[in-house]
Amino acid sequence: MNIKTETSTVNLDKRAGRDLGGGPLSLTPKDIVKELDRYIIGQGKAKRAVAIAMRNRWRRLVAPEDIQDEITPKNIIMIGPTGVGKTEIARRLARLTNSPFIKVEASKFTEIGYVGRDVESIIRDLMEQAVGMVKTGMMEANLARARDMAKQKVAQLLLPGFKESKDGEDSGPKPTSRDKILDLLEKGALDDSEVEIVLDQPQARPHILTSFGLEDLEKNLSEALSSVMPAKRHKRKVTVAQAMEILTQNEATAMVDQEKVVEAAKKMVEQQGLVFIDELDKVCLKEGRSHGPDISREGVQRDLLPIVEGSTVSTKHGMVKTDHILFIAAGAFHSSKPSDLMPELQGRFPIRVELSSLSKDDFVRILTEPKNALTRQYKALMSTEKVELDFTAEAVEELAEMAWQVNEKNENIGARRLSTIMEKLLDDVSFEAPDIAPTKIVITPDYVKERLTDVVVDSDLAKFIL
Repeated sequence: MNIKTETSTVNLDKRAGRDLGGGPLSLTPKDIVKELDRYIIGQGKAKRAVAIAMRNRWRRLVAPEDIQDEITPKNIIMIGPTGVGKTEIARRLARLTNSPFIKVEASKFTEIGYVGRDVESIIRDLMEQAVGMVKTGMMEANLARARDMAKQKVAQLLLPGFKESKDGEDSGPKPTSRDKILDLLEKGALDDSEVEIVLDQPQARPHILTSFGLEDLEKNLSEALSSVMPAKRHKRKVTVAQAMEILTQNEATAMVDQEKVVEAAKKMVEQQGLVFIDELDKVCLKEGRSHGPDISREGVQRDLLPIVEGSTVSTKHGMVKTDHILFIAAGAFHSSKPSDLMPELQGRFPIRVELSSLSKDDFVRILTEPKNALTRQYKALMSTEKVELDFTAEAVEELAEMAWQVNEKNENIGARRLSTIMEKLLDDVSFEAPDIAPTKIVITPDYVKERLTDVVVDSDLAKFIL
């Protein structure tokens, strides 16, 4: 069986029982966890759970065809305080497996009939995301051909007499002139020359006044009305380099078959779609309360249920089945617990993983180990001003200790506290960098204490600054 999209190809050989294409779905659970470890510190249980869930997608695709549709994804609830990596795990997982991904907040949805967005818009937005991914993939695949065609058009603008006839033979200037122009274009020797190109002027979409919760209807009506309006064309003077960029994009877009895009995107959503529902605890119906806002909360759960358990949602690109979309929900569950959810919805999230609060040692690792560590980010930022930052190991320890202390004394916001600490620490450097460059600044424990101790010790001041 072959599942092919423009962004990924997975060749599945049932007889061998293995992935022959080496696509993203073929990653083993250990491979996935190893990749997530490059960006997220700790939370081994959560990484293990999502890795198994993604591997089960591959297993379903290589299972006998008569049982494939019966195997449903095992959705996950992540339980843990803010800033411990719940969202980042889901986002990195989607990037790693090249899956259409959307993050939504359960508290922004309301029961059908109330003011707010309906839950089916989740799938419509996911489909739009997939269409964009597939279209981008197709355009990139056609980029070389598109550039060649753009080069021919620019050459025609530079040599008005040069045209390519229908039978493929050139007319106009001698081939030597054309070849010389094309050669100069390839070398970039004409990049600063100016040419005049004709472009379609984008039409402003008419604004349709609709009630709250009808954003999708407004968008579809606006698109329908703008499509029937005749496109206006206008001339624009640009450099050859800009003309090559504009015309290459136009040619690559023209080569894309929209029907194939929609077909491939639909397969991606149905087979690889990943939905992250944050703040699920905010729609829990607390025991003993069944009035006011709680009625709408239960309504949101009821509306989520058919999408999570598998249904068909109507989108402007056609009907999309949600049977095999993986749903990962998350919440702090401070004042509620997963058992407060409707029993039917609980059953659709069979896997529950608790994420632990971050310790001082975790903060040290977060500051130094990940590929996107904050210390590396600030070094890269300051290097653009020719200011070299050097964080000593002891200074990192001190930063981690202070971040942990502030989290303990005030609201625990997890790893996000490190961003506020680092901004406060490097405030002077960031402001003065253009005036003191080139230079090297070593961040030591004394440097950290000098700038942060007063704020950390004063818990009232820390509430406002950190």
